[in-house]
Amino acid sequence: MYHEDDFQHRTRKERKFLETEATLPNIRKEPASDKRPSLSNDLLSYLGPWNPFPKEITDKDTVWLLDNTAYRSANGHWQAEFVAAVFDQNSGVEISTVVADVAEKLGIGKGDVQEATIRERLMPFVQEILPGRVVQADFAQKPEVPDLKLGPGGRNGISSDIKPLPHFEGGAVVHTAAKVPQGANGVLQMKTVYAEPEGWGVISDIDDTIKVTQTSDPIGILRSTFIDQGTPITGMPELYAYLQTLITSTSPFFYLSASPYNLYSFLSDFRRKHYPQGTMILRDSSWMNLAGLLSNLTLGTEEYKVDRISKINSWLPRRRMICIGDSTQSDPEAYGQTYHKHPGWVHLILIRKVKDIAAIGIEAKNEPKRFERAFAGVPKEVWHVFEDPQECYQILHNVMGK
Repeated sequence: MYHEDDFQHRTRKERKFLETEATLPNIRKEPASDKRPSLSNDLLSYLGPWNPFPKEITDKDTVWLLDNTAYRSANGHWQAEFVAAVFDQNSGVEISTVVADVAEKLGIGKGDVQEATIRERLMPFVQEILPGRVVQADFAQKPEVPDLKLGPGGRNGISSDIKPLPHFEGGAVVHTAAKVPQGANGVLQMKTVYAEPEGWGVISDIDDTIKVTQTSDPIGILRSTFIDQGTPITGMPELYAYLQTLITSTSPFFYLSASPYNLYSFLSDFRRKHYPQGTMILRDSSWMNLAGLLSNLTLGTEEYKVDRISKINSWLPRRRMICIGDSTQSDPEAYGQTYHKHPGWVHLILIRKVKDIAAIGIEAKNEPKRFERAFAGVPKEVWHVFEDPQECYQILHNVMGK
């Protein structure tokens, strides 16, 4: 159960999140299109990576490989966490009904061209997840490099494996391809960025920090998720391009969002168009659940982000981190807590004060006292609140020059 803080409670109550969630279509979990999930397979899926009878990918599956970051283990060898998701191409859910329901909530008439976009974005929410699958992956696509075995996945269809990797120079970007039968589809290519232990690194929120999401409004979330092409926050792509020149092109970027993994393909395409290469870290708790999209983005975000940031710290504890977020959610609190939890690791915090979203409680979220509480004990020169990205250039220049 997600924890609901005071800001989240007030926003969700005033913007009627519960009412909207209650009216979202109930996507039933159908058997996969070829009746694959038997009772025994269902029970074995609880074993996750210890499943003794995993299944290979078929031509009826959708596979996603997620970009990642390689780091050096305690003994100095390269390794990385590989995340893969597998689900059925044809879950049996009547998606036209779901599309019509979402379109109606967004004020889109039947037959509108935007229905095609809604259908495309909805597919990862209605496709049946497939636990217990193993993905064979061709790392570096060189004959002398052994294939990676990813999985088997757990109940949510997602697998997470720490894999040792062959040597590449720091800053190298290595490609991996899923080895699947003809007919299988999805995100079948991924990139691994090799990050040495020292240097700069960036942790960036996504929603309303670098992308317009309107996380304080349920209909705004649905519209930005299922209709909009992905709108970058004005001035942020240029700021990140400048930041990359300051910290070198080999410095790792991590994009952290409370959005569910269902949106990985959409958000990855958005990031690719506007921002530097990096690892995207999303929630994995709301497959087959549209209401979960809203709750993911508005509940328990501080605990979730601190937990994921701590994982990044375990990979790269000697990096000097720059954390960038916004005032609509709990980024100030999460980054303030991280500063104290990992002393000497966070060197700069930039918080975008969001004023261009008409949301209940946004004034309270932007009050100076809110930021002072969130950053209590954090040196004033470490954290900065800005409205225009132009304000950050000099700040970055000053910090990088130290």
